[in-house]
Amino acid sequence: MKLRLAILDMNAGLPNQGMRCIRDIVANYKDLLQADIFDIRVDKIVPGLEYDLYISSGGPGDPMEGDGVWDTQYYQLIQDIWDYNKYTTDSKKYIFFICHSFQMACHHFGLGKISKRKSASFGIQPVHKTKAGFTDLIFENLPDPFHVVESRDWQIIQPNLHIFKDKGAEILALEKIRTHVEYERAIMAVRFSEEMVGTQFHPEADPHGMLVHFSKEENRDKVINNYGVAKYDSMMAQLEEEDKILLTHRTILPNFIENAIKVLNSHAFSIV
Repeated sequence: MKLRLAILDMNAGLPNQGMRCIRDIVANYKDLLQADIFDIRVDKIVPGLEYDLYISSGGPGDPMEGDGVWDTQYYQLIQDIWDYNKYTTDSKKYIFFICHSFQMACHHFGLGKISKRKSASFGIQPVHKTKAGFTDLIFENLPDPFHVVESRDWQIIQPNLHIFKDKGAEILALEKIRTHVEYERAIMAVRFSEEMVGTQFHPEADPHGMLVHFSKEENRDKVINNYGVAKYDSMMAQLEEEDKILLTHRTILPNFIENAIKVLNSHAFSIV
């Protein structure tokens, strides 16, 4: 019997490469997973606890704003998963938060300050593991630093360490080191619990999607106008390097999915 996966599309109906990438990764597990997609911000329908795994996508806009309908339901799902996992003796629920979803989850749990960046973080960037990140399963076989795709105007900073400790959460990765600026480094990945984890960046992104995205005139011009032609050319060249975006694409979400499948199937087998 297949495990059930809910893919939570948070893109508000806007076209994007992220959902294609998520679907492509999930397709590799079609013999083990039955996947359903929910267009959360358009249809305003959020699934309940009937699924075994959840992957919640990135999306546009202020992560602290909603319409009082879809966002209320979404926060309730996060809390329901947390509570279910805390008190159940059955198989637990696994969820991965990406970018916008990650920001919302951090906001829900009060893990730090959500703020708008002085300028957007856009393109391919290095990310550094923390001590906890070096041993976390989602980063297994990734170097330090490793390279990720970023597309965000918002960030989480100033971690509330008391709440982190109270919940048993850990920071897994931090923004690239920038010695030339005084800004605090943003939190780039958090393990909320053994079953709940998320990243500020886009681990699903693949070179093909990035090539399509940054070949569009408006996106190409955005990078060139903000960072220069040399930065754009360097970024495009990195898409061909197998130890950069492709390695991250092949590592983080697959590690999350495979671990969840292994644990859930092991639990199901043990109670048969």
